[in-house]
Amino acid sequence: MLPAGLTVVILAGQFATLADATGVTYAPASNFNGAATLTVELERLEAKFATAGQAEAGELALYTTTSNTLKRLLEAVGLRRRPRDVTPDLHHYIAGQSDGGP
Repeated sequence: MLPAGLTVVILAGQFATLADATGVTYAPASNFNGAATLTVELERLEAKFATAGQAEAGELALYTTTSNTLKRLLEAVGLRRRPRDVTPDLHHYIAGQSDGGP
């Protein structure tokens, strides 16, 4: 496992690269560093939940608050979830029907 500080630096770089690829023209470095830090902390909590086999109420509340904060930070720099069209085209749909597919 990488030291937390190095992990944050790596994640901040990945967020910045993603922002460049998605056309975000300006994003404060502090938002990316904050998002990276929150991501690392969320992963620590997830590992703790998995190891314990459960989450205590307070920890779950912390996880929820942190994940919502991360979402807001990412939206502040212009990164948003985009729905992906998973509808098959007509050719694939017809081919699936003739093969006994759904």
